[in-house]
Amino acid sequence: MLTAVPDSPEAFTVPEVMTALRLSRSKVYDLIRSRQLASFTVGRARRISPDSLRAFIQEQIEENAA
Repeated sequence: MLTAVPDSPEAFTVPEVMTALRLSRSKVYDLIRSRQLASFTVGRARRISPDSLRAFIQEQIEENAA
């Protein structure tokens, strides 16, 4: 079971994703731009759903296991 993602928020901010994945801000935005990490906007705010974050992590695990 993935434990890097807290269950409480409905959507994560980019800084929260940065912390969870231990990546830089520019790398998180690169993942969003390349559509590897699904996100949505509310006004000017960028958000990432917990399901999108879990799916990204699972894809990375599967790619690196092969």
